[in-house]
Amino acid sequence: MNTTVSSELHLRHIVTSEDSRRVRTYLRYDTADPYAVRATFHAEAEETVEWVFARDLLAEGLHRLTGIGDVSVWPSRSHGQGVMYVALRSPDGEALLEAPARALESFIKRTHAAVPPGTEHHHFDLDQELSHILAES
Repeated sequence: MNTTVSSELHLRHIVTSEDSRRVRTYLRYDTADPYAVRATFHAEAEETVEWVFARDLLAEGLHRLTGIGDVSVWPSRSHGQGVMYVALRSPDGEALLEAPARALESFIKRTHAAVPPGTEHHHFDLDQELSHILAES
């Protein structure tokens, strides 16, 4: 039986030092894919953008700078509050997002309750995933 953990957050998309926009964001963790967190960002109008992060990346980013390449995350403070910054890069552009650290920490704790760190392999069927990948080839 699969368990899903989800959370709705409001992040700030930092456009310039004087301009930022709220971005409604849904985080979703499914024990069927125990290594990943899916984030759906609701940008302007009806447009959504989905990114998939390693759960460990988000958990580590609460405490230190982590990530290379397309995604980097790190903790900071803004207006006296703990925040986490998420920098996203793709061929289509870059985005810097500010997330409330407490809300992300709560979400990560709930994912850890569903699948404790280090036990992900018990929830991941490698043979099934390989069969699925090979069937698509």
